[in-house]
Amino acid sequence: MTTPTESNWTIPLASLLGTGVFLGISTNLAKLAAGAGLNPLAFLAWSLVGSTAVLAGVGAARHRLPPLTARTTEYFVVSGLVSVAAPNLLLFAAVPRVGAGFVALAIAFPPLFTYLGALLLGMEEFQTRRAAGVAFSLGGAALLAALKLSEPDVDGFWVVATLSAPLILAVGNIYRTIRWPEGATPDELAPGMLAASGLMLLAVGALTGTLLRDVARFSLVVPTDNAAPVLLILAQMAAFSFQYLLFFVLQKHGGPVYLSLLGSVGAVVGVPIAVLLLGEAPPQGLAIGGILIALGVGLLTFGDPQAM
Repeated sequence: MTTPTESNWTIPLASLLGTGVFLGISTNLAKLAAGAGLNPLAFLAWSLVGSTAVLAGVGAARHRLPPLTARTTEYFVVSGLVSVAAPNLLLFAAVPRVGAGFVALAIAFPPLFTYLGALLLGMEEFQTRRAAGVAFSLGGAALLAALKLSEPDVDGFWVVATLSAPLILAVGNIYRTIRWPEGATPDELAPGMLAASGLMLLAVGALTGTLLRDVARFSLVVPTDNAAPVLLILAQMAAFSFQYLLFFVLQKHGGPVYLSLLGSVGAVVGVPIAVLLLGEAPPQGLAIGGILIALGVGLLTFGDPQAM
């Protein structure tokens, strides 16, 4: 086994922590948006459009715009669907029903599915240390989620919908690694993926607004009776810009399994925010679950995080 060096783990670890922090913030912004009367589709779609403009503007200034070829177009569309549009719409819509804390916990589940997929596809060999890291991280998240599900008056449909998002995210983790366009850099891929996902959500809103005018949950309308909805979209736009730029750096340097741990980091950040700032009841077992998640991240970090 290769001796660990600073370059092996510092970039993946810094990217993991940074992406996880912005992910935890995004989850709680979704709850604030719901409280401000913002439809989940409108909040997500306009935030993605804004973050696309930010990253594309930075790329244009640096002459690093994403190349538009058949391969990159496929990559942007598929990764935009399974990595951003579908899972985020599910999670953002679930926040008002099950709480930001539970949604933050749900996004900690992809590591096991991603790890199993990577093993089945021969993307990495079985290693006891890495398997233990995934097991600890998933165990911590599972403990927190199980205790949440034991609470009375839980909305079963939205619990299932929330827990389906990690499966979609795991598919995205594997796909983006397998189909990474040759020679492409993270700052080229991020705006393309966000642009594709934003256009998908705008299309959903436009079509359902035409065909199903009475279905308010598909609305793209942003309330303008006060400044809160617009300010929340701007905040989410900034969070997405940093989150998805770091996301591709993490993908490149850490690989799909290590990247999948960002949900666990997001849970450790998002749950305390939901409790301390949004007034949600602290989940049972938070301390034990957080320790297990941190131990799992450590086992996958120290050494070669990618190990592929």
